Amino acid sequence: MPESDSTLATTPEAAAQASQAGPSTPVPTLDRIRDAARVLAPLAARTPMEHSRFLASVTGAAVHLKCENLQRTGSYKIRGASYRLSRLSAEERARGVVAASAGNHAQGVAFAARQLGIAATIFMPIGVALPKLEATRDYGANVELVGSVVDESLAAAKRYAEETGAVFIPPFDHPDVIAGQATVGLEILEDVPDVETVIVPIGGGGLISGVAAAVKQLAPHVRIIGVQAENAAAYPPSLAAGEVLTVRTTPTIADGIAVGTPGRLTFEIVRDLVDDVVTVSDDETASALLVLLERAKLVVEPAGAVGVAALLSGKITAPGRTVAVLSGGNIDPLMMERVISRGLVASDRYMTLRIGLPDRPGQLAVISALIADASANVVEVLHTRHGTGTQISEVQIDISVETRGRAHQAVLMQRLQEAGYEPRVIVT
Repeated sequence: MPESDSTLATTPEAAAQASQAGPSTPVPTLDRIRDAARVLAPLAARTPMEHSRFLASVTGAAVHLKCENLQRTGSYKIRGASYRLSRLSAEERARGVVAASAGNHAQGVAFAARQLGIAATIFMPIGVALPKLEATRDYGANVELVGSVVDESLAAAKRYAEETGAVFIPPFDHPDVIAGQATVGLEILEDVPDVETVIVPIGGGGLISGVAAAVKQLAPHVRIIGVQAENAAAYPPSLAAGEVLTVRTTPTIADGIAVGTPGRLTFEIVRDLVDDVVTVSDDETASALLVLLERAKLVVEPAGAVGVAALLSGKITAPGRTVAVLSGGNIDPLMMERVISRGLVASDRYMTLRIGLPDRPGQLAVISALIADASANVVEVLHTRHGTGTQISEVQIDISVETRGRAHQAVLMQRLQEAGYEPRVIVT
């Protein structure tokens, strides 16, 4: 792909006129969406559409995966950010742009700004994952670390915009951003014209608003299902109340969609065009991420895996021919390690047992032999004489083992109990 400014071919003059005109409704028109597709064609990748035999066997329906995790910068966010920047006037471009993000939006804005020769400042929380921080800097943006959460970075970015005149680039709640994300919907219909259900992760709602806008205008019979992390699910209560509500979010592995307040424009589009919104737990998301890694050979961040999590957990009934959007693949290796471990636990392939043993030589060897005879594999052993409730003549071990599922775990527990031990599961 060329690296010159010509990759975003809208002229500043035309962009200024279009920006002033703006859509009369929150839903981008097909003309606007197709214009976005034209502008983005030289820049954003047309990501693959993969068929998953494994997910088809589980759900009983054909399942396709829209691989935005393989998008340039690792996320669909490049689409909306690039289209928004392409429509700035020459005067706005000269002022520079500013954004706030913990990762994907930051990289999308930084990359697009570099392509257009626009100065970009990105505010990120202090604890942002190092790979996302370094990638944003590598794309040429000036990064300011402010606050412990994205909301604090967002407030700092808006102050910066007021003080310097830089153009603030919102992560989801802007017509141009929504139109850029809508190009995902066009590609879905082109690649799977007989699709019946499209499943999309929801944070603030930019991606699902765009996808729904494109799909419903061209194929109104197709169901659009949104998925949120249950620890950060603002849309279900907002839709029930008929107005935007702010919810208190709690930590979730799907940090890319941990947004406590829906956007004003995106809420209207979701309310009018999206058929349902469901939630998934962190354990369900971790299991889905593991399935994608093992069965589809795809590295996906937790936020990008929630659609597959909804399918695997039975949250979506009778989906028919389905497309699940994998919205991003920017996952920190340390986070991946933790998520994989959690996925193994959630799928009954990993467990930790606490066992009291007589404090004499050879007991650990006996336990190890019993576990080996049950065809389980020891991963880690913690041995202590200071466990709670341990007698002076006893020791306590926490032993972590790999298993082949719930039935295998039951066999292992039975073998240990028959040998006179009283194992207690402390991780299941």
